[in-house]
Amino acid sequence: MLLALPLAAAWRGARAGAQVEEPLANAVRGALSAAVADVAPPKPRFDKVEDRLAYLRWLGAASERLKRRKSEALTRIEFLETVWYESRRAGLETALVLGLVQVESGFRKYAISSAGARGYMQVMPFWARLIGDGDPSRLFHMQTNLRFGCVILRHYLDIERGDLFLALGRYNGSRGRAEYPNLVFGARRAWQIPA
Repeated sequence: MLLALPLAAAWRGARAGAQVEEPLANAVRGALSAAVADVAPPKPRFDKVEDRLAYLRWLGAASERLKRRKSEALTRIEFLETVWYESRRAGLETALVLGLVQVESGFRKYAISSAGARGYMQVMPFWARLIGDGDPSRLFHMQTNLRFGCVILRHYLDIERGDLFLALGRYNGSRGRAEYPNLVFGARRAWQIPA
């Protein structure tokens, strides 16, 4: 019986809610499609040494915090570098994206929700058809999933005119209810690492 408890605690279902497919104007679909085009994130470049040192301090601290969930160092660093790049590319706070990933999938690459959402950011398969190449299996690719998730959250943030609470609710399919945004805001605090 005692052995069953750690196994049960280790497995958690993915959190994705009932996000619904909404009609997109052709211009919006085109812009979102361009935003998720598959280009590998470049290695970060910094004009100032202080900025590079701040990034490396963040990367080291975030890596240490993520070690429990991703034990392999290279995988962990690649994941954090990609989150950092994709969040900035979409104009989102990196701590917010890490908090969302924590709530949505518990940092599990192959998480699938009961609603069918996939990967780290629990992207619904219809997005692959709307703005991707139509192949929902690609949503298990780390960079693709993080890019889609960040672009979709940015889209919802724009629709909601900067209201993060409503954008998170829309992302989860629970717009107007506090539970999900509050979970993400709580998880976000754990990832706010001073520079």
